[in-house]
Amino acid sequence: MSRILAGALFGALSFMSVSSTASAESGEPAVREAIESLVPGAKIESISESVVAGLYEVTIDGRVVYVTAEGRYLLQGSIFDIPNRIDITEAGRSKIRAEALAGVTTGRIVFAPPNPKYRLTVFTDIDCGYCRKMHEHITEYNSAGISIEYLFFPRAGVGSDSFAKAVSVFCSTNQQSAMTDAKTGVELDRKDCTNPIADQYELGQRIGVTGTPAVITEDGTQIGGYMPPDQLIQRLEAMAAAATASK
Repeated sequence: MSRILAGALFGALSFMSVSSTASAESGEPAVREAIESLVPGAKIESISESVVAGLYEVTIDGRVVYVTAEGRYLLQGSIFDIPNRIDITEAGRSKIRAEALAGVTTGRIVFAPPNPKYRLTVFTDIDCGYCRKMHEHITEYNSAGISIEYLFFPRAGVGSDSFAKAVSVFCSTNQQSAMTDAKTGVELDRKDCTNPIADQYELGQRIGVTGTPAVITEDGTQIGGYMPPDQLIQRLEAMAAAATASK
């Protein structure tokens, strides 16, 4: 879906909870018809029955919404399993992120120890204060067994000064050194080459990145922004322990 269509759809969803069309059908055909009536051309990635009877989970351009089986009502927000204390919707979002990021096999700028215990994808902006603060601790993250794999998300958008800085880093002979220099305020010589910065920015938007640094685990969980090394390793170890306990 184009950014214009995405904006139209999710802008509409901010103010509407009822589809304008109720179909005589029920189930996936009715749900699909309802979404397409709201925004023709919307890219519907999946439609499946949710854990709530009569409610379908719909993934649209990397985002999750819910539609009743007859296609009349549309809901935004999370479904929370109270007894098991699980955010069902966030689990779905994590799966979407993980699948999207698994497809990024090139273009990452990686700072990693040998045999890392944890691999994190971090959407970053050269001019973001907390991104710079995070990078100050890159050696400590690596020493704790954490691989930081950078993708660019210049918040000011394609064509901005931050975007140009990201291109210069990517096009440098030594990307790691250029990244560190840029994040410490060194003014790099402007470079240009074939690069994935616009694609990385679009990917971030598609999977719900709104700010930087956006830190995402291998299973697609977005764990927030900057955390000092000791707090980050505690968080990752707690998540690993919880995942083991749930098996």
